[in-house]
Amino acid sequence: MKLALLFLFALPALFAQPQKPWPANLDDCLRTYGHRNWIVIADSAYPLQSNPGIETVLSGENQVETVRHVLAALAKTPHLRPIVHIDKELNYVSADDAPGIGAYRQLLTGMFETYLPDQKPSTQLHEQIIRQLDEAAKTFNVLIIKTNMALPYTSVFIELRAGYWTDDAERRMRENMK
Repeated sequence: MKLALLFLFALPALFAQPQKPWPANLDDCLRTYGHRNWIVIADSAYPLQSNPGIETVLSGENQVETVRHVLAALAKTPHLRPIVHIDKELNYVSADDAPGIGAYRQLLTGMFETYLPDQKPSTQLHEQIIRQLDEAAKTFNVLIIKTNMALPYTSVFIELRAGYWTDDAERRMRENMK
């Protein structure tokens, strides 16, 4: 009887799929993602969203290293061009309320200057970015990589666009179609 109970409790573990490391998951997504997909590097309190178009994986690493890894991977992916969005609230979080926020802002700015020298990240209210993400996830896939960051408004939202087609080229083409 004890053996049968032990077997029943162990049964789910036999069928559980091991989660692949998040960098492998990111690599898979970068091979298949394209224009209008999103990647989010989120803090530890970011909610698990229920939309089936959104996949959440755990990095188990700090936010800065995870952002750096994602930006470096995107820099080597010629078919994708990242458009970065950050929370407007990040600039208003006080160091008194969130010790370490100033150092994070500096590190983030340095990474953007290194990996996206021609782009200034868009800043929008957190709720506006979440609405954009939810809308995109109705049709397109979103990968959320959750880190161990414990500071507010630190998530980095990356909207993907075609790496071989610029926004200016799109505007010119649309104008010519009129």
